[in-house]
Amino acid sequence: MGVAVFKRKIRNSNISEERKKALSDFCKNLDIKFNNLELLNLAFHHRSFSNENTSSRHVNNERLEFLGDSVLGMATATFLYEDMFENPEGDLSKIKSVVVSEKTLAPIARRIGINKMLILGKGEEMSGGRDKDAILADCVEAIIGAYYLDSGFEAAEELVLDLIVPEIRKVQQNKGEKDYKTLLQEFYQKKSKLCPVYELVKKTGPDHDRTFWVKVSLKDEEFGPCSGKSKKAAEQNAAKLAWEKIKKS
Repeated sequence: MGVAVFKRKIRNSNISEERKKALSDFCKNLDIKFNNLELLNLAFHHRSFSNENTSSRHVNNERLEFLGDSVLGMATATFLYEDMFENPEGDLSKIKSVVVSEKTLAPIARRIGINKMLILGKGEEMSGGRDKDAILADCVEAIIGAYYLDSGFEAAEELVLDLIVPEIRKVQQNKGEKDYKTLLQEFYQKKSKLCPVYELVKKTGPDHDRTFWVKVSLKDEEFGPCSGKSKKAAEQNAAKLAWEKIKKS
């Protein structure tokens, strides 16, 4: 009943003919079909738009992103479980953490044209939000969540695999983006039985354009701080710095 009520609510929105065409073209490029274009349109609404428009205070993609994150994780985990049946759980977890990450999803978003479809507030638009990795990656998850609501898990799973399997193959061939936090933790735990400790040092910039600064400590040795447009990105950059330095020592 909750899904049905949600769909009824968003059917009250108005989409211009030009926007409908853009949404339809987006679907054609991905070889998917939305029964309810309002759901897809909502997936492109960043919270900066709803924050600046009082009549659309709750019209943003954050709830769809929450849902899509789970669908993405489930579909990816199931594929890895079946594809790598001889590998231990640790191998599957490493690859999953890489391919569902912001660094992997953001380039996918650019490739399929999400950056052109985003609906942003004026402040976010002026600060380059259309090309921010975090916003793009979140929108990928929101679209997956919207497609799940619109067409069911099987259809959403097929979309996820179309986007993610090529990235899985890259990692399997050691050509993908490295998860430096995992690499650092595994190396350091073997050496000292301790875990790296990450600390958020500071946040700079306005709410719509934050930069996070994180340092990582390995017992008495500190690395960083390193910056990123999200806390996770800053942690990865700090881990990369520490990993590269300790590997050379």
